Amino acid sequence: MPERLGLRIGIDVGGTNTDAVALDATGALLAKVKVLTTPEVTSGITEALASILQVVESSEVTHVMLGTTHATNAVLERRDLRRVAVIRIGSPATHAVKPLFGWPGDLRTAASAGETIVGGGFEFDGREIAPFDADAVRRFLGELPERPKGVAIIGVFSPVNADHESAAADIAREMLGDVDVSSSHEIGSIGLLERENATVLNAALHDVARKVAGALTAALQEHGLKATALFAQNDGTLMSLGQVLHFPVLTIGSGPSNSIRGAAHLTGIDDALVMDVGGTSTDIGAITGGFPRESAAGTDIGGVPTNFRMPDIVTLALGGGSIVGDHAVGPRSVGYRLTEEALVFGGSTPTLTDAAVAAGRAAIGTGAPDLTETLAEAVRTADEMFADGIDRAKTAKGDRPLIAVGGGSVLVPDRLPGISRIHRPENYEVANAIGAAVAEVGGQVEQIIHGDLDRRRPEIERLSDEARDRAVKAGADPATVKIVDIEEVPLAYLTSPAVRVRVRAAGPMAGPPRITQR
Repeated sequence: MPERLGLRIGIDVGGTNTDAVALDATGALLAKVKVLTTPEVTSGITEALASILQVVESSEVTHVMLGTTHATNAVLERRDLRRVAVIRIGSPATHAVKPLFGWPGDLRTAASAGETIVGGGFEFDGREIAPFDADAVRRFLGELPERPKGVAIIGVFSPVNADHESAAADIAREMLGDVDVSSSHEIGSIGLLERENATVLNAALHDVARKVAGALTAALQEHGLKATALFAQNDGTLMSLGQVLHFPVLTIGSGPSNSIRGAAHLTGIDDALVMDVGGTSTDIGAITGGFPRESAAGTDIGGVPTNFRMPDIVTLALGGGSIVGDHAVGPRSVGYRLTEEALVFGGSTPTLTDAAVAAGRAAIGTGAPDLTETLAEAVRTADEMFADGIDRAKTAKGDRPLIAVGGGSVLVPDRLPGISRIHRPENYEVANAIGAAVAEVGGQVEQIIHGDLDRRRPEIERLSDEARDRAVKAGADPATVKIVDIEEVPLAYLTSPAVRVRVRAAGPMAGPPRITQR
């Protein structure tokens, strides 16, 4: 048998299943597996990895990529979160709305060890609002009733000028030692409150990131894998182990992004809508130029608004495990218990999978239940929900192609309003894991630039170089990394021309480590 070097394993953890695939250097699928997601998630990852390694040699694997719901679940369930100190640099300008305003009480209790507003901050053009009050930062940290496990620092217009945030970070490390510091200019966009929320969530998720990274590292060691571990992030690119430990919040939207990237890889289509139907929910997004379309609006995470980069996704509480009742489908789901509770598997709970089998859309389980009026109505209701979701996901008139993926995509009808053609690629059921395995490594920079086009050009070049550098630091091959998107948004109502510029770079992973020949 010829040597196969540079194999990649992609793993994606969903609400019902944990999927894993192995791809060779050309992107060809060598092995795939679906196992039930376990309540604590980690053992499901280990089981999936073990199954894949029954087909491929561990010595041939150079990279393992993981997309995980750990961060999302931690925020939604208020568990495993750190209590962190929150420092807003914006006095006297921002006292009208206090830090963490509007947060659900239980989430605030789980994540915050105390909040303060100190003097400092900048105008949109980089001018200082007030001098940075270093003494106030020291007093706040010194008077906290408990030593915080992390610090979140948010400055007014820090994406324009981060000097005050950097000074506060230095003080935090000086007083607290080797503490994790999350600075908002590295995480969110211009809006203060949404950027503040994202930064606090990031700081609170550091223990979750360490737990997941440790579990994956341990699994690799257990199976003798000397592979580079990478994590999928929200924009459809990958980041290194070090990056995920610093920016855990950027993994929250990785699941839908993986599915979109996987759908594009399986079909060769880089401009389409993508519908990923799982056992618990359905995500509808779009792929544009080979990457998931990002949301132009803020995203609500766990009950608080944020503004860091997230895929533009419409989520429906509809999946193969959705429970069917009188005149209702979902939102409750049997989840990973589908093979125990659904009628087609000998259970007693009617699900949308049962309705699809009864209607002749799928051949699953041990036998088709009778197509009762309740099951027939469930199919009609699901079709209406799919059509409504597509309508909400579209941003322009006209029909568009749709790629249907995910284990539950057999539920999708052959025709839907606003869709020119439905593509159902081979290996559709593991598109999410394939998306993780084929993703590139990315880097992104955002800044406000003042002046006309001639003044902006050199600044955009500088930002492009910085975005490339960030991609390389995250693990991209310096020889092939490229700029994939430059977005310029004019800022209205200002006395001088100003544009918010976002530059994104991406490229294939750096070369694999040396592999011992067998």
